[in-house]
Amino acid sequence: MNSLYDVVIIGGGLVGASLAAALRHSPLKVALLEAGHWSPPDAILPSSYDERVLALNYASQRILHSLGVWEKVSQLATPIKHIQVSDQGHFGKARLHCEEIQLPALGYVLAARQLGQALQQTLQQGKVGIQAKITVTDFKQHPDFIELQCLQQGAPRVVNSRVVIIADGSDSQLREKLGLLTTLQDYGQTAIIANVSLEKSHQYTAFERFTAKGPFALLPLANKDCSLVWTVPPDSVQAKLELSNREFLAALQREFGWKLGAFTQVGARHAYPLRLVRTPQSVSTRSVVIGNAAHTLHPIAGQGFNLGLRDVASLSDILLTAHQAGQDLGSVAVLNAYAAIQQPDQARVAGMTDSLVQIFSNNLPGLRHLRGLGLLALDHCAPLKQHFMRQMTGLNAYPSRLLCGVVEK
Repeated sequence: MNSLYDVVIIGGGLVGASLAAALRHSPLKVALLEAGHWSPPDAILPSSYDERVLALNYASQRILHSLGVWEKVSQLATPIKHIQVSDQGHFGKARLHCEEIQLPALGYVLAARQLGQALQQTLQQGKVGIQAKITVTDFKQHPDFIELQCLQQGAPRVVNSRVVIIADGSDSQLREKLGLLTTLQDYGQTAIIANVSLEKSHQYTAFERFTAKGPFALLPLANKDCSLVWTVPPDSVQAKLELSNREFLAALQREFGWKLGAFTQVGARHAYPLRLVRTPQSVSTRSVVIGNAAHTLHPIAGQGFNLGLRDVASLSDILLTAHQAGQDLGSVAVLNAYAAIQQPDQARVAGMTDSLVQIFSNNLPGLRHLRGLGLLALDHCAPLKQHFMRQMTGLNAYPSRLLCGVVEK
């Protein structure tokens, strides 16, 4: 039999690499399989104007700190100290401030590339076996392990593992091969993503404005720049992408108003159809799906990657505890223990984001009035605001060691 791993992680993206980082110093024999290249950088360079960014909530920052990753990128991240939520053309506004829950920031905005490079650098310090340019084509179940059939640069390979973690994204084919059922909901919305510059300072504030056609969000970046997420109907996407920069900025101005002065610059625009993908049962025989392979969310509250990081924190807890107890890592008992602590978080976050989309994309007159009252209540009811902010910052999640600040060494 080929060499047997304790844990094989399929997918070297941000979630898969984070799990590998969480296990890099453990006694477990771990492999990370990545279909693309793997070339850790010597240095993490400043982000370019058009870089794709991530909104990391406070819990994610704590997890990354525990992994030894945050220190590599902290000076590159922009804090979110305030959040302002409004309903375009209607009364009611909620204002959230980090001081209200005694945090230094509600979250941070960071270029995805920079976080990926920091994770790659971190993995160089551990003993995870990283195999690049390798694709898993099929698998075979055995009583004590899974046999993964792979192609590595055209050559057949076999990799065996006690447990397999699937982190290969929303369209995971391996999830389908495992027979894990998914539910898919098309929101009939498309997100236009771009970075923009403004005349006035954002004061480290994130803006979430609900409009008749979908949410409109601005996340603070360095200087007076922001990351834009503009949700529009699919039939208007192409026309907006084809606007000149000047015309596009004018359209943004009409949508957002003049609170931050004039929109002065826009970078490259990209469009992404929005859908909700859920895997209600995220564990199968000796296998677990995490991150976007388990749940792909609407970006309305910026929760997707943050939930994926909490998958990592909870799963690493369960695997390390099981190993210390001498348990079989791929056993039903161990994997069900992970499901028991993490699926409630997944269901809660998916339900919250979906409810926000449904409530704020509905233009019934009575519902518009109730939305306004809801925003007023959130703004003025301290216990309600505290609970909502803890949920948004990830602090209501399972108290894993990484979330609680136990640093990996």
